[in-house]
Amino acid sequence: MNDSVVTYRGAVYPWQCDHIGHMNVMWYVGKFDEASWQLLAQLGLTRTRCSKEGTGAVALEERTEYRRELHAGDLITIRSKVLEVNEKTVCMKHEMTNDETGEPAAITVIVGLHIDANLRKACPMPSDVRERALLMARGRLNVDAAASADTRAAMPAAAGL
Repeated sequence: MNDSVVTYRGAVYPWQCDHIGHMNVMWYVGKFDEASWQLLAQLGLTRTRCSKEGTGAVALEERTEYRRELHAGDLITIRSKVLEVNEKTVCMKHEMTNDETGEPAAITVIVGLHIDANLRKACPMPSDVRERALLMARGRLNVDAAASADTRAAMPAAAGL
Protein backbone atom coordinates (compact mmCIF):
# COMPACT_ATOMS: atom_id res chain seq x y z
CA MET A 1 0.00 0.00 0.00
CA ASN A 2 1.77 3.14 -1.20
CA ASP A 3 2.02 6.17 1.09
CA SER A 4 1.16 4.07 4.14
CA VAL A 5 2.70 3.73 7.58
CA VAL A 6 3.10 0.76 9.88
CA THR A 7 0.51 1.04 12.63
CA TYR A 8 0.56 -2.48 14.10
CA ARG A 9 2.89 -5.47 14.39
CA GLY A 10 1.96 -8.60 16.26
CA ALA A 11 1.23 -12.28 16.30
CA VAL A 12 -1.84 -14.48 16.23
CA TYR A 13 -2.19 -16.35 19.51
CA PRO A 14 -4.02 -19.69 19.96
CA TRP A 15 -6.75 -18.08 22.10
CA GLN A 16 -7.52 -15.71 19.20
CA CYS A 17 -8.55 -18.63 16.99
CA ASP A 18 -12.04 -20.03 16.57
CA HIS A 19 -13.26 -23.64 16.63
CA ILE A 20 -11.90 -24.31 13.13
CA GLY A 21 -8.42 -22.93 13.84
CA HIS A 22 -8.58 -19.50 12.18
CA MET A 23 -8.17 -16.11 13.83
CA ASN A 24 -11.68 -15.07 14.88
CA VAL A 25 -13.30 -11.99 13.35
CA MET A 26 -13.32 -10.15 16.68
CA TRP A 27 -9.51 -10.16 16.68
CA TYR A 28 -9.25 -8.71 13.19
CA VAL A 29 -11.52 -5.89 14.30
CA GLY A 30 -9.54 -5.38 17.49
CA LYS A 31 -6.20 -5.23 15.69
CA PHE A 32 -7.62 -2.80 13.13
CA ASP A 33 -8.94 -0.67 16.01
CA GLU A 34 -5.45 -0.54 17.54
CA ALA A 35 -4.03 0.46 14.14
CA SER A 36 -6.64 3.23 13.89
CA TRP A 37 -5.55 4.74 17.21
CA GLN A 38 -1.91 4.51 16.17
CA LEU A 39 -2.68 6.34 12.91
CA LEU A 40 -4.74 9.02 14.68
CA ALA A 41 -1.92 9.55 17.19
CA GLN A 42 0.60 9.89 14.36
CA LEU A 43 -1.66 12.56 12.89
CA GLY A 44 -1.60 14.40 16.24
CA LEU A 45 -4.82 13.14 17.83
CA THR A 46 -3.28 11.49 20.90
CA ARG A 47 -4.98 10.22 24.05
CA THR A 48 -3.37 13.01 26.06
CA ARG A 49 -4.57 15.66 23.64
CA CYS A 50 -8.11 14.26 23.52
CA SER A 51 -8.24 14.15 27.31
CA LYS A 52 -6.93 17.70 27.62
CA GLU A 53 -9.28 19.09 24.96
CA GLY A 54 -12.34 17.00 25.93
CA THR A 55 -12.57 15.36 22.52
CA GLY A 56 -12.40 11.90 21.07
CA ALA A 57 -13.04 9.83 17.99
CA VAL A 58 -15.66 7.22 17.16
CA ALA A 59 -16.16 4.88 14.23
CA LEU A 60 -19.14 5.65 11.99
CA GLU A 61 -18.62 2.94 9.42
CA GLU A 62 -16.32 -0.02 8.88
CA ARG A 63 -16.09 -2.32 5.89
CA THR A 64 -13.75 -5.31 6.08
CA GLU A 65 -12.70 -7.67 3.34
CA TYR A 66 -11.22 -10.97 4.54
CA ARG A 67 -8.76 -12.37 1.99
CA ARG A 68 -6.62 -15.04 3.67
CA GLU A 69 -6.98 -17.02 6.86
CA LEU A 70 -4.58 -16.44 9.71
CA HIS A 71 -3.58 -19.15 12.19
CA ALA A 72 -1.92 -19.31 15.60
CA GLY A 73 1.72 -18.34 15.27
CA ASP A 74 1.31 -16.16 12.17
CA LEU A 75 3.10 -12.82 12.41
CA ILE A 76 1.21 -9.84 11.02
CA THR A 77 1.75 -6.20 10.13
CA ILE A 78 -0.87 -3.55 9.48
CA ARG A 79 -0.07 -0.62 7.21
CA SER A 80 -2.44 2.32 7.19
CA LYS A 81 -3.17 5.49 5.30
CA VAL A 82 -5.70 8.29 5.12
CA LEU A 83 -7.96 8.13 2.09
CA GLU A 84 -10.04 11.25 2.70
CA VAL A 85 -10.53 13.90 5.36
CA ASN A 86 -13.31 16.41 5.90
CA GLU A 87 -14.02 18.96 8.60
CA LYS A 88 -15.19 16.36 11.13
CA THR A 89 -14.43 12.95 9.56
CA VAL A 90 -11.48 10.94 8.39
CA CYS A 91 -11.58 7.88 6.16
CA MET A 92 -8.67 5.51 6.70
CA LYS A 93 -7.60 2.26 5.11
CA HIS A 94 -5.74 -0.54 6.90
CA GLU A 95 -4.14 -3.54 5.22
CA MET A 96 -3.19 -6.53 7.39
CA THR A 97 -0.53 -8.77 5.86
CA ASN A 98 0.89 -12.13 6.82
CA ASP A 99 4.58 -11.36 7.34
CA GLU A 100 5.75 -14.79 6.22
CA THR A 101 3.83 -14.90 2.92
CA GLY A 102 3.51 -11.17 2.25
CA GLU A 103 -0.12 -11.77 1.31
CA PRO A 104 -2.91 -9.47 2.49
CA ALA A 105 -5.03 -11.25 5.09
CA ALA A 106 -7.64 -8.51 5.45
CA ILE A 107 -8.33 -4.95 4.39
CA THR A 108 -10.64 -2.54 6.16
CA VAL A 109 -11.85 0.97 5.45
CA ILE A 110 -13.06 2.94 8.45
CA VAL A 111 -14.80 6.31 8.63
CA GLY A 112 -14.07 8.00 11.94
CA LEU A 113 -15.77 11.03 13.47
CA HIS A 114 -14.15 13.62 15.73
CA ILE A 115 -16.43 14.36 18.70
CA ASP A 116 -16.82 16.61 21.72
CA ALA A 117 -16.60 13.90 24.40
CA ASN A 118 -18.75 15.83 26.90
CA LEU A 119 -21.58 16.74 24.52
CA ARG A 120 -21.28 13.46 22.56
CA LYS A 121 -21.65 15.44 19.35
CA ALA A 122 -19.53 15.84 16.25
CA CYS A 123 -17.07 18.72 16.26
CA PRO A 124 -14.37 19.95 13.85
CA MET A 125 -10.99 18.25 13.95
CA PRO A 126 -8.10 20.42 15.16
CA SER A 127 -6.62 22.24 12.17
CA ASP A 128 -3.15 20.71 12.58
CA VAL A 129 -4.59 17.17 12.63
CA ARG A 130 -6.76 17.89 9.61
CA GLU A 131 -3.78 19.41 7.77
CA ARG A 132 -1.59 16.35 8.43
CA ALA A 133 -4.42 14.02 7.37
CA LEU A 134 -4.90 16.01 4.14
CA LEU A 135 -1.19 15.81 3.37
CA MET A 136 -1.18 12.08 4.02
CA ALA A 137 -4.25 11.57 1.82
CA ARG A 138 -2.40 13.39 -0.96
CA GLY A 139 0.69 11.24 -0.42
CA ARG A 140 2.78 14.21 0.65
CA LEU A 141 3.43 13.43 4.29
CA ASN A 142 5.75 10.92 5.87
CA VAL A 143 3.77 10.53 9.07
CA ASP A 144 6.44 8.38 10.72
CA ALA A 145 8.99 11.19 10.32
CA ALA A 146 6.51 13.90 11.34
CA ALA A 147 5.47 11.98 14.46
CA SER A 148 9.10 11.37 15.41
CA ALA A 149 9.93 15.07 14.99
CA ASP A 150 6.93 16.08 17.11
CA THR A 151 7.89 13.57 19.80
CA ARG A 152 11.47 14.86 19.87
CA ALA A 153 10.28 18.48 20.02
CA ALA A 154 7.99 17.72 22.97
CA MET A 155 10.75 16.04 25.02
CA PRO A 156 13.16 18.02 27.16
CA ALA A 157 16.72 18.01 25.87
CA ALA A 158 18.77 15.22 27.41
CA ALA A 159 21.88 16.59 29.07
CA GLY A 160 25.03 15.53 27.33
CA LEU A 161 23.31 13.57 24.54
